[in-house]
Amino acid sequence: LVLTGGADVDPARYGHENTDSHTEPRRDEVEFTLLELAIADELPVLGICRGLQVVNVYAGGTLRQHVPEHARYDTGPAAESHTVSFVAGSALHSLYGETADVNSLHHQTIDTLGDGLTATAHVDDGTIEGVEMTGAAVIAVQWHPEMMSHDDPAFGWVVERAARRVG
Repeated sequence: LVLTGGADVDPARYGHENTDSHTEPRRDEVEFTLLELAIADELPVLGICRGLQVVNVYAGGTLRQHVPEHARYDTGPAAESHTVSFVAGSALHSLYGETADVNSLHHQTIDTLGDGLTATAHVDDGTIEGVEMTGAAVIAVQWHPEMMSHDDPAFGWVVERAARRVG
């Protein structure tokens, strides 16, 4: 399952009033259900941007609704805007190494990390840019790997794990 970028998660899902979010409640309903079913069936899950936020809220975490300094709409979508550092020993570290330069098209970030999640990627200001779920094949990143100018290893990760299930 790949959970892609898009509209903001409805703040009501994490107990907050909507102060600056464009939401699609029906999409939330579908994606939260898909995530629940994927985890129950032990399917690999890759969250991208909004997908990271869905994973975090699903696990009981919260979001900062508007963090404009993270959105880089002044450059092309493939532009590498900042460097992400990865926690040694994590799945994301095994995919990317110590650091990676990534794009930044989001205006929301994780506030409180959800239960069972480990923050395994950060930018220098401490913002969480990647998470992994304990006991499940779930990784999520805040950037948009599909828009980068090179192949991103996260896609290989999800495809390889999905292939194991059918092989």
